Amino acid sequence: MEGQRTVVVGAGISGLATAWYLTGAPGDPRVTLLDSADSPGGRIRTVDLDGFEVDTGPDAVLFRSPAVREMLTALGLDGEVRAPARRTAYLWSGGDLRVMPRGSVFGVPDRLLPLVASGLVSWAGILRAGADLVLPRRGTDGDPSISQLLRPRFGRQVCERLVEPLLCGVHAGRADVLSARSTVPEVVGIARDSRSIYLGLRRSAPATPASGDGPPPPVLVTLRHGLGQLVRALRDDLPSGCLRTRTPATALARSGTGWLVSCGDGTAIEADAVVLATPAAATASLVEPLSADLARLLSGIRYAGVATVTFLHPLPGIGRDLDATGFLVPPADGRLIVGCTWSSAKWPQLAHEDLAVVRCAVGRDGDQRWTGMDDGTLVARVRRELEESMGLTGPSRRVLVTRWPGAMPQYAVGHAARLEAIDAEVASLPGLALTGAAYRGPGLAGCITQAAAAAGRVLEGLGPAGRQEPGARVPVPVAGPVPDGPGRGVAPDGTGRSDGPGRL
Repeated sequence: MEGQRTVVVGAGISGLATAWYLTGAPGDPRVTLLDSADSPGGRIRTVDLDGFEVDTGPDAVLFRSPAVREMLTALGLDGEVRAPARRTAYLWSGGDLRVMPRGSVFGVPDRLLPLVASGLVSWAGILRAGADLVLPRRGTDGDPSISQLLRPRFGRQVCERLVEPLLCGVHAGRADVLSARSTVPEVVGIARDSRSIYLGLRRSAPATPASGDGPPPPVLVTLRHGLGQLVRALRDDLPSGCLRTRTPATALARSGTGWLVSCGDGTAIEADAVVLATPAAATASLVEPLSADLARLLSGIRYAGVATVTFLHPLPGIGRDLDATGFLVPPADGRLIVGCTWSSAKWPQLAHEDLAVVRCAVGRDGDQRWTGMDDGTLVARVRRELEESMGLTGPSRRVLVTRWPGAMPQYAVGHAARLEAIDAEVASLPGLALTGAAYRGPGLAGCITQAAAAAGRVLEGLGPAGRQEPGARVPVPVAGPVPDGPGRGVAPDGTGRSDGPGRL
């Protein structure tokens, strides 16, 4: 007897991972994975740039995530993992590249001396940041924006020069718009439990490794052939015929106790369960005939577009040592570049004695100037800023522009309440599950963790065929939000989590 059938719509990392978890379950569940694109992977894209395997979307994944580590092990990719070669980063501010202060969480300092030494903040700004030590506790009720949470404690300069560039690097977002609870839950917890956020961060800092223990394990990693290697491994581990590319889902309807999924090629698939792993707007379009309220809630999730400009440039034409992972740029400076990754310095597999891979990100919420530029204009604007920031001279060997419109979901104030309402609407549609970057973690690790939870809920709903047995890929189904917050230090190099679509 054939197993029950699930259709997964969307073959980005969320849909790929969901299908992979489901096909590894007992009971022989039949899974069909649909996508409108020519190939799976969504915004994970590794290209050959004159022999360099370069990621033009996300270039790393959060390695501390248990779901990520377990997936890499199951796919036989343990030996392909590569850690960053460097763990420091710069901020381009005031015309200079200044070392990112150590010991900060999303730009919030847990020590003042590195902040003083960085030159990023004036003495008045240092004194204002230190006021957090003596200010009374503030309430954390409701859902404050990041700016509402942090600016009263640390002042304008810390928020503009440290917090904002990190938010741009991770979320392409703005401190006055993004929900603190949905984007920096660790900091919210510290603000709730400690009178001083600064002292709370100091108390929560991880212990320094004992001498001889070696460096701490990497927070971010990639694979030897780029993150496209993960996409290929997931695709190749799916059953034959599971993945149907160039086949969008065009409509979703009830069919008895199950579902009928109409496809762009004129076919229709009957299913016991459906997982929508598509961006919020596409998901809203599919569910609108079923629940206007759910469609309205999904349509309220805004996205910001981003782009990357990657240069393959001769090393003699770079006027400084590439001694870090790159740099971020405070939005207050008005630059087009949001951040720049020195990829050949960051990743050992891209190191070369004569050439450097330099990848720049542009675009954030509130700054979509890049969308009005053709590729030539965009490259020229970015190059001028590289000439100023790192002394770029001479012609580049190759330049590649990759545009990601609508890539970055914005977890705005009210996001958690929106998710609760979405969950309630989905619960009224048995056999339907939603997963993806729009909900509880925009980075790759967040998407993989949510995919495991979605697969678990689907299997639980399918009854005996979905019962978990030892060795099954899917963990015990998770109820409620999937924990994948930024955690300690955002990233070892300070340039953001680096596992969100199109970012550093």
